[in-house]
Amino acid sequence: MRLNPQVSPETIAGLRAQYGLDQSLPVRYVHWLGAILHGEFGYSFAYNLPVSDLLAPRIRNTLLLTIPALILSWLIAVPLGVWAAYRKGSWIDRLFSAGTSTLLALPDVLLALLVLLFALRSGIFPAGGMSSANAAQGWWKNLLDTAWHMVLPVLALVIGSLPILLRHTRAGMVEVLDSSFIRAARGHGLRTSKLLFRHALPAAANPLISLFGLSVAGLLSVSLLVEVVVGWPGVGPLLTEAILSRDLFVVIAAVAISTLFLVIGNLLADILLYAADPRIRMQ
Repeated sequence: MRLNPQVSPETIAGLRAQYGLDQSLPVRYVHWLGAILHGEFGYSFAYNLPVSDLLAPRIRNTLLLTIPALILSWLIAVPLGVWAAYRKGSWIDRLFSAGTSTLLALPDVLLALLVLLFALRSGIFPAGGMSSANAAQGWWKNLLDTAWHMVLPVLALVIGSLPILLRHTRAGMVEVLDSSFIRAARGHGLRTSKLLFRHALPAAANPLISLFGLSVAGLLSVSLLVEVVVGWPGVGPLLTEAILSRDLFVVIAAVAISTLFLVIGNLLADILLYAADPRIRMQ
C-alpha cells in the first residue's frame, strides 16, 4: 500500500499502528505469543476478518480429508506389508517392491493431477470442490454429496502415503520373522495368521508407531497440495492465496497450526509406544 501514491502517509501510519507494526520486533513477538495463547492470530489483511475465524472452517475441511486418508493408508499398508514380508523373495514381494518404487518416484502434484484428469475424463466423480451446486437439501443428502467429493482427494492422499508405510512395515516384519523366537513359535505349529499378527507384528510395532507421528505431518503437507489442485476448500488454497497476497498473519497462523498438528501426532505416537511396549513403561 505504501507503493500506491493514492494512499496517504497518514493512512499507512494508522494501519501500522492498528496492526502493531510500529513497535519493535521483540515487542511484537511477545504480544503475538500472548495473543495465540488466547486463540487470537491477528487480522487478515485481505479479508479484514480475524484469522482464527477464517482458519477454523478451513482446518475442519482439511482434517476431513487427512483423517480418513490416515486411517485407510494404515489399514491397507500394515496387512500388505506383513504379507510381503512373509512372502519375502517371491514374485508377490518383487511386485510390491516394484510398485512402491514406482509410486515413490511419482511427485505428489502429479498424483493429484492424475486424479483430477480421471474425474474429468470419466465423469463419475466430481472434478473439484466440496459440494455440488445443485445438491439436494437435507443433512443426509449433503453428507453423501460431501463424501462423494472426498473420494478422489482421499484416494490421492492414500496412494501418496502408501509406499513409505508399506516399505517400513515390510522391513520391520522381515527383521522380526528372521528372529529366533519366531522360528520357535513356527516350530510349535502356530497358525500363520496368529504367528504374523499376534507375535511378529507386535514385536515390529515400535518403529511403525514412531512412523505414525511423522505420517500425520506428511499427510497434512501433501493434503495442502492436493486441496489446491482439486479445489477443496481447506487450508491449502487459503495459504496459497495468503502467500500471493502477502497476508502475513494468515500465513503465520497456518504454519503454526501445521506445526501444532505435527506435535500432536508425535505425542500420540509416544503415548502409543508407552502403551504398547512394557520396556518403555519400565524405564
